[in-house]
Amino acid sequence: MKNLKMKSARAALDMSQQELADKVGVSRQTINAIEKGDYNPTINLCRSICKLLGKTLDELFWEDE
Repeated sequence: MKNLKMKSARAALDMSQQELADKVGVSRQTINAIEKGDYNPTINLCRSICKLLGKTLDELFWEDE
């Protein structure tokens, strides 16, 4: 499932995939794969992304059913 919440939060901060990737220590391709729903990040990576984007785990990674 695509992670449009993460993409939207990143865009709201005018941050590129590369900038986010550099700040959390992964490749741009990893950020792209998370946003496309092709990769499930570790909880530690999720926490790092949330901290940088100013969001909670629930706000970015919880799937509404």
